[in-house]
Amino acid sequence: MKTSLEDALAIASPRIAPRGFTVPGIVIHCSVVVLWGLLFARAFFLHGVVAWSTGIAYVIYDTILLLFVAVKTLPLAMPARPRAPMPDSGDMPGLGVIVASHNEAAVLPITLDALLAQEHGPAQIVIADDGSTDGTIALLVCRYGLVAAPEGELSAPSTLHPNLYWMRVPHGGKARALNAALTAMTTETVMTVDADTLLAPDATLAMRRAFAESGKLVAAAGILVPVCSRTMSGRFFQWFQTYEYIRNFISRFAWMRADSLLLISGAFATFRRDALVTVGGFDPQCLVEDYELIHRLRRYAVDHGLDWDVRVVGDAHAHTDAPSSFGTFLRQRRRWFAGFLQTQYWNRDMTGNRRYGTLGLLMLPVKAFDTLQPIYGLTAFALLIGFICEGRGTIVGPAFGVIGGKIALDFAFHLWSVHLYRRWTGERAGSAFGMAVLASIAEPFTFQLLRHWGAALGWLYFLRRQRAWGAQSRAGLVAPDKA
Repeated sequence: MKTSLEDALAIASPRIAPRGFTVPGIVIHCSVVVLWGLLFARAFFLHGVVAWSTGIAYVIYDTILLLFVAVKTLPLAMPARPRAPMPDSGDMPGLGVIVASHNEAAVLPITLDALLAQEHGPAQIVIADDGSTDGTIALLVCRYGLVAAPEGELSAPSTLHPNLYWMRVPHGGKARALNAALTAMTTETVMTVDADTLLAPDATLAMRRAFAESGKLVAAAGILVPVCSRTMSGRFFQWFQTYEYIRNFISRFAWMRADSLLLISGAFATFRRDALVTVGGFDPQCLVEDYELIHRLRRYAVDHGLDWDVRVVGDAHAHTDAPSSFGTFLRQRRRWFAGFLQTQYWNRDMTGNRRYGTLGLLMLPVKAFDTLQPIYGLTAFALLIGFICEGRGTIVGPAFGVIGGKIALDFAFHLWSVHLYRRWTGERAGSAFGMAVLASIAEPFTFQLLRHWGAALGWLYFLRRQRAWGAQSRAGLVAPDKA
């Protein structure tokens, strides 16, 4: 008998309440704040480069993380071991796909056409229509042969594509739409795909193979490549975001090897359905429901002595629409960072808690520092500008020496990341070494400051307890008839 998601949500409802503080958690989080205050104060009382201690601390922290990632990703530089033969399709777990969509008629055909063209395609594709008011209904009826069912109910299969279904729900956000569709899924594994994401032809097959090879795998991320508009600002953001995504996925591989991977992007992710239902599905109260979910899966596994695994699958690829303008970029990063803070706050008892192994003793303390890393970065930049304006050469000269050394290190790490990324994923898009060199030099003074500014806005969003996602626009992936 299939477990009711509504029952699971009722059982798991305490997750939305923040847990109590623990002594290690208080010490770690308070230390990050106190350290920032002390380092900032040094700028007004000390002379020489130590007056820029905030910047030095920022550089040291980031350097330590780079070294950690470099060490953990060394296996990617080694000759690849031969993989086992591809299992027969019947031996791999069944896969269903949920496409949550709210007013995405401009990009939905790209996503659906790619899903319908998959090698060994999914048994079910459910469009979770989150109260769309644009041309979504006409699109699904006329182009895909679907007939709308009453709200909250699964439609009959498409007359054109027998594995394609439609579920309309009142507008309540992505998490609620995903949960509603999840109740109708009958497959062993469930993939979530954003309506602005274009899967490679073998993406679902790669995910099915990953779950067939590991019975303990409960959540897996695919590789995402950002796509922006062809405008001047779009080219700017695609350039930097491409290398940001490359570094991020290399970092995810490193944390995966440390059994501490927490970030599984819901834009292209796959879950074992029973595990997803058991922990209560996606949390509608969280701004980043995918990130929060992995914390809950990790917590449940430890609490119940389960050997659950979370991985990133290097041969499962997709392209996704990414912000192409300053406004859309800042809104996205504001929401991401506010959701990150929200999740950290809800799970604060895990930080420094040896019960959760490497996750509690290493990953979450790192994340505690990450809550203020953008503030450290912006403070260091503001102080440096102030020192320049005051003509304090005894500080500025050595500070630029530190920055130059960090840029050289970032340059080496950029090239190393691109090399490993190519070996691991086989993905060549945006992985040119020359452009990576330019990005490593320009990023600290441009894109990195924008990321930090978006995070600072996320702090305001979090403190004000705002929950709205804000307006979204698509400019990178647009259906041909909408271009």
